[in-house]
Amino acid sequence: MRLRKLLVIGLALSLLGVGVPAWSEDDPRSCNDLLSADTPAYVVCKWMATPEEAYDIARFWLDNDGQNMRDSGPMGEVVVDCSEAGNECATDSEGDGEMHDVGGPDVDGTEDGGTPECQNGEKCYVDPDAVSQAERTAARETTAGKATQTSAQTGMRTWIDTELADDYKAGHLAEAAKKIAALAVQQGVVGIRFTSQLGFNQTFTAAEDVDKFLAEATAELRRLAPGKKLAAHTVVPVLACGANDACKAEMTKKYPLLAPERVGAWLSKGLLDQLTLDSGLLASGYSTWKIDAAEAQRNQWIQVRARAWDAYAQIAAEDAGFSAAPGSPSFTAEQAAQAITDRVATPLRDDAAETVTLWTRWVDDQGQVHRAFGEKWAANATWDQLKKLGSVRERLATVYDPANPEVDSATDLKNLAEVFGQVYLRA
Repeated sequence: MRLRKLLVIGLALSLLGVGVPAWSEDDPRSCNDLLSADTPAYVVCKWMATPEEAYDIARFWLDNDGQNMRDSGPMGEVVVDCSEAGNECATDSEGDGEMHDVGGPDVDGTEDGGTPECQNGEKCYVDPDAVSQAERTAARETTAGKATQTSAQTGMRTWIDTELADDYKAGHLAEAAKKIAALAVQQGVVGIRFTSQLGFNQTFTAAEDVDKFLAEATAELRRLAPGKKLAAHTVVPVLACGANDACKAEMTKKYPLLAPERVGAWLSKGLLDQLTLDSGLLASGYSTWKIDAAEAQRNQWIQVRARAWDAYAQIAAEDAGFSAAPGSPSFTAEQAAQAITDRVATPLRDDAAETVTLWTRWVDDQGQVHRAFGEKWAANATWDQLKKLGSVRERLATVYDPANPEVDSATDLKNLAEVFGQVYLRA
């Protein structure tokens, strides 16, 4: 069993050479023959260790009952005897140098919740609670706050979904961020998605303004809600063009704020913990260049993988078109299964998106309700097919507006939890 595990590890490591140019098909380290026929030319494969070498590596560590592995164990710990002549040990470390009882205060005077004080009397600690208890209590009593508590009981990972870009432009970022943070610090909330369609809508007209908004919004949210993940939603239209130069030129011109290099910089700088890419344009936005939805989607995820964005943040796909028609979907079981394959399974199978967010209920500008389930949760084929995705439930998310429920938050969230492992609560 141990040999099998090491062989698997060795073979996995040997494949890590993907992306290193193999200059010739005659190169003995080339593994391009393992790539599919439709793999773009710029994606190449080269063995870091051939399968034979990986086997030899495994044998080296396992021969003689793993003696080499045992011999390579950690070195003995380094111990310094402070009492030995010539050794100097620091005496200005934190703490008072005294033993304290388990559970007891480390600083005298704080047994009853007192404030630690420095030697000269002033406060010498940082208050981690930037959001007051009164603000938290008030947030819990809002519609979104009550839904957050209900969502936590379903076992779904909960995100607060809001839009801070407009508040930022109006000069009210601090106030708006504090209200959202008061919701986000509640138990069960894992993060905040603080903007959608970033750079795609008309909120910003200059790329520098987008960057500045991201920097200031994330800094403020991390200060107010430390430990919560931060997410943004957008679309990078040029990615779906693939190798079509005319398409790339047009999309670059039409959406100048969404250059892949700029989006990648948001991630490499650590501004975001999650980036969601919308699929709205993929359906028909590339028909001018005879790129259908399947090809556009494939192009996009190939480009995302090639840029290794998932090394910096979680990458998610979002699809509002699953419930495109007003009312409830009229798919047959076979049609629903095909739609799930195209819109859910494909992004996950392409190994670029780690989660897929489906809009299961939304209201359009004419007041018409679009659903992925039956009205008032009546059974239908689409929802029945979605409930069969239990094996990937943790990778599925949806958006829910507690101010506009189908029945009520308790009923709606209970039903949503049958399919989804995560939910974005509108606030």
